[in-house]
Amino acid sequence: MSAVNNPALLDFPEQFETERLLIRPPRPGDGAIMHAAVMESLAELRLWLPWALNPADAEGYEAICRRKYAEWLLREDLMLTLWRRADGVFVGASGLHRIDWSVPRMEIGYWCRTSLSGQGYITEAVRGITRFAFEHLGVKRLEIHCDESNTRSVAVARRAGYTLEALRHHYMCGTDGTLRNVLVFVRFPEE
Repeated sequence: MSAVNNPALLDFPEQFETERLLIRPPRPGDGAIMHAAVMESLAELRLWLPWALNPADAEGYEAICRRKYAEWLLREDLMLTLWRRADGVFVGASGLHRIDWSVPRMEIGYWCRTSLSGQGYITEAVRGITRFAFEHLGVKRLEIHCDESNTRSVAVARRAGYTLEALRHHYMCGTDGTLRNVLVFVRFPEE
């Protein structure tokens, strides 16, 4: 059976580094740290991310970290946590989601804790994750989907070298219940 038919057989590094970040999947024991960052950033996250409307408690985040690590091992979803290399501070989360191993195609999502936003960490992470996906996972198409009103997310996609491919009108319901337009940015290995 090929790795495409059974992605759990795919071997690739469990962590990697960029200039300032250590990027790795969530692990048991990360829940309380992630929960604290989410609580710090809740007002900002609630503008864009439906899961932030009803966040889990610290124990719930520990369960999420453990489940996401299991999904990592099965290659079903590749959540990544971002840690500042200099001092081990939790910066935020990202990952490779909506995976279609038959292409392979993935979507990058990301968020940064409020106290560290605006310092280039997410752009750095997206660039590093993009390299990781092309070099270690053999990805042929990477996408970033974001609400067209989320100017910070749009700026990350552009700074990371992604090209606007589509504008999808009334593609999703925003966290405020209104229909939102979504921008779809893409990158390919040859770019």
